Amino acid sequence: MRLGKLLCAAFISCITVVGAAAHAASAGTLVFCSEGSPAGFDPGQHTTSTDFDASTNTVYNELVQFRNGTLDLTPGLATSWDSSPDQRVHTFHLRHGVKFQTTAWFRPARDFNADDVLFTFNRMLDPQQPFRKAYPTSFPYFTDLGFDKNIERIEKLDDYTVRFDLKTPDVIFVGNLAMSFASILSAEYAAQLSAAHREADINQLPVGTGPFVFRSYQKDAAIRYDANPDYWRPEDVKLAHLVFAITPDPKVRIQKLESGECQVSVFPRPTDLDTIKRNPKLKIVSGVGFNVGFVAYNTQHPPLDRVKVREALDMAIDKPAIIQAVFAGNAKIATNPMPPAQWSYNTTLRDAPYDPAKARALLAQAGLPDGFELTLWAMPVQRPYNPNAQLMAQLIQQDWAKIGVRAKIVSYEWGEYNRRAKQGGEHDALLYGWSGDNGDPDNWLGALLGCEAVHGSNVSKWCDPSFNSLIEKARSDTNVAERTSLYEQAQIIFKQQVPFTPIAHSIVSLPASKRVDGLVFSPLGSHRFDGVSLQ
Repeated sequence: MRLGKLLCAAFISCITVVGAAAHAASAGTLVFCSEGSPAGFDPGQHTTSTDFDASTNTVYNELVQFRNGTLDLTPGLATSWDSSPDQRVHTFHLRHGVKFQTTAWFRPARDFNADDVLFTFNRMLDPQQPFRKAYPTSFPYFTDLGFDKNIERIEKLDDYTVRFDLKTPDVIFVGNLAMSFASILSAEYAAQLSAAHREADINQLPVGTGPFVFRSYQKDAAIRYDANPDYWRPEDVKLAHLVFAITPDPKVRIQKLESGECQVSVFPRPTDLDTIKRNPKLKIVSGVGFNVGFVAYNTQHPPLDRVKVREALDMAIDKPAIIQAVFAGNAKIATNPMPPAQWSYNTTLRDAPYDPAKARALLAQAGLPDGFELTLWAMPVQRPYNPNAQLMAQLIQQDWAKIGVRAKIVSYEWGEYNRRAKQGGEHDALLYGWSGDNGDPDNWLGALLGCEAVHGSNVSKWCDPSFNSLIEKARSDTNVAERTSLYEQAQIIFKQQVPFTPIAHSIVSLPASKRVDGLVFSPLGSHRFDGVSLQ
């Protein structure tokens, strides 16, 4: 009953917020026109930037964080950390005096300490952990990285010191803990939920230590936050209120931006950029995206389990035409499974030339002279790496028809799309993509293509022992030159086996009112409002 009252209040509050959006700026409120509804507010469960923007980048903090706009690690809830020479033991020294947020559903009785770190990671590590047993769920990123197999124990040395012991060396462990899935939750709040048998509320009524306090959410309408008066970095909280006005239609987002109903908008259509540039009240914050958009082949579905078939599909896609039609030229053709800015990018690799005739011949060699039918899944929302997945799907559909492959385009609501792609593996081919999370090659090659990620972000469901061995060796090697060589070899195997076809590395643009100060382009594809103010 109590939860019902809270959600009812949230519903009324959100309607009020949306209706008042045009007058928001004068009240110290920034309205962000976002592209979709989050699947939830538990960063451990959900892996898209839509989810992370609504949770990690507003409500939570991690032990280690990325300095806004960079890939540089900086202290977060840990003030410092030490790693053993063999990279198997990582010790974090925690920040004193950090307060969890006070909300209508939780009032903390103590400050952040080591117990919160243990709860956050043990609930992902230990299936027998009481909260995990009461609230059975999966943690895709945690398992994609192999943390569930490699973390031997997490130990509280004292109230402000935590040690992670690993079974095998991991040179990127600290960097991985700066990622959104590692956001720190309150053990005290979890205990309160367990006592009330309301464990699932942690995904709907979040509590963290971040710059903004979650207040209410109405699906497909708005998310409302207030400034956190107890934030441990008070200089970074310059807005009284923050509203996510959920607006899936990119045309409507730009209309709202021009009318002043929102002050920042996500993912403009490439064709809208000139209009935005001509508006004296608007500006564009942009940069080359640290991303890749691709079409993945479900290698567990015949005939996509055969390399020749995947080669044929790859060779039949007219990438330059897609770059012009979908991105309006605001992207670079992708060759590798990660962007050229990523260290260890293999510059020697080349795409197979666009050649429908040869692609049809490959299908004939594979015993499919008349082609075959498959489903091609297309995202329902814009992403940093793909501004129009429906159009891209149509172009690929036309390309494949030239070689006798008949593609049926399928789509789902964004949260359902992700869930089915990662867990169910129902798709044949699927449009997807990735924005880098931590600046390390493993974040592309391991998270997208490793065997541990087959039931998670590896939507190609591809597990190649030779490839995976190279990735595992690289994780335990402290020598950057040797790691680079291993990753370059792995990219060669990727190119030979074609688990997915890289399409584009996009240029990402973030339109905003000129009254917005402190808005920073993030190479990680995130949207952060700490440090942002309105003139």
